[in-house]
Amino acid sequence: MPLLHRRCLAILAVLAGALTSSGTAHGQTQGNELRWNPVVDLTVINLGAAMWIGTQTWEGSLVPATCRWCGVDPLDLDIRRALVWHHPATANVLSDVGAFALLPAAAVGLEALAASHDGAGHRVPVDVGIVAEATVLAADVNAVTKVLVGRERPDVHALSPEEKARTPRRTDDNLSFFSGHATEAFALATSAGTVASLRGYRWAPVVWSAGLPLAFATAYLRIAADRHWFTDVAVGTIVGAGLGVGIPCVFHRADPVRAAPAPSGVRMASFSFAW
Repeated sequence: MPLLHRRCLAILAVLAGALTSSGTAHGQTQGNELRWNPVVDLTVINLGAAMWIGTQTWEGSLVPATCRWCGVDPLDLDIRRALVWHHPATANVLSDVGAFALLPAAAVGLEALAASHDGAGHRVPVDVGIVAEATVLAADVNAVTKVLVGRERPDVHALSPEEKARTPRRTDDNLSFFSGHATEAFALATSAGTVASLRGYRWAPVVWSAGLPLAFATAYLRIAADRHWFTDVAVGTIVGAGLGVGIPCVFHRADPVRAAPAPSGVRMASFSFAW
């Protein structure tokens, strides 16, 4: 199995609780090559960002006026009762800080530090571009799914019909499935970790160990804020992590470099020396 294929399998193991590591000697410049086509990849990022902005801009005309998915299973109800804070607005603010400030800073900053630590600072723009691509595509999948599913948010589900009619942002009331914060958080954390691991950076475990706890905390806070059901957060985690690992591994992993066969004379000389 090629080396980079094995790295991708190791990254999947990280999501189950292990951290990848690199055992290269100190002082050696690190960094496997990754595929990056500026025309194609920047076009994907820009189109993906435009699509996401479009869904947010025309959200009022896209979101269903009433919930399409209104029922709640016992598991979601039990977890909501156990985890919602007495002051959910505080958890809501903290989840925003985690998803839109701390995680982007950690993903980009630690990726840059990991590359620079191994003398590969020139690779940072491509590394960050791959992280951005995975995150934007995950956000697009989330935005389209929310509009199509139309699931009622837990804080709205708890209201009476009269109170539901007076909520301040009715266009947002039926966008619960699945959690955008959890999707973005895990896409950022896992794509940054995946890129660092595929590159072979010695600080790849640092990227993973900083990003994943922040992502899990953000996902938890969405339940604590009463803005998402547990199943919303669980699916957001799976989609975000799947695309965060999958986009770099599938589309940017470079083909392993195969050594050219040595001339027959060289092989014979080596053979004679060995004997």
